[in-house]
Amino acid sequence: GFEFEESVVGGRIPKQYIPSVEKGFRNSVAKGPLAKYPVVGVRVHLEDGSYHEVDSSDKAFMTAAQGCFRTHFKQTRPVILEPIMTVEIEAPEEYQGPVAGDVNSRRGIILTTDVREGVAYTKAEVPLVETFGYATDLRSLTKGQGTFTMELGKYGKVPAAIQEDIIAAAREAELVGA
Repeated sequence: GFEFEESVVGGRIPKQYIPSVEKGFRNSVAKGPLAKYPVVGVRVHLEDGSYHEVDSSDKAFMTAAQGCFRTHFKQTRPVILEPIMTVEIEAPEEYQGPVAGDVNSRRGIILTTDVREGVAYTKAEVPLVETFGYATDLRSLTKGQGTFTMELGKYGKVPAAIQEDIIAAAREAELVGA
């Protein structure tokens, strides 16, 4: 989310320009500086500023807010978040090891395992990007006997090395005009 509040006193910034400041920040969080993804968890408190009777305009205040965001955002050690899926897998007990190994190879974390009547039940958290092709892979691992369900569980930090790759790819795409 994004929250904006202001407590400017004494007319240092005329009230008519406050919405332009907010719009500048809103535009900045809609397309963040890291890789053009939306930025979440931002609260802006505008306390002070200045204006010039001739040079001030809505555009100038919006641009100033965007510049302020870019400057200070980098100081917050931002991270890219990715969707983490809660995956529940059912497979014959003899495939429990290969299923667990496959989950681990997908940057997954096994939360619980249980075996009942020859069936292994595994609950795990796996990044969404790592689940593509999972249905086919699970069928191969279990000779067609494994099933799974998946739903969004939460958002988690992308590992630093992957974040660097995402940022580099976004910058490269921007350079080639994609």
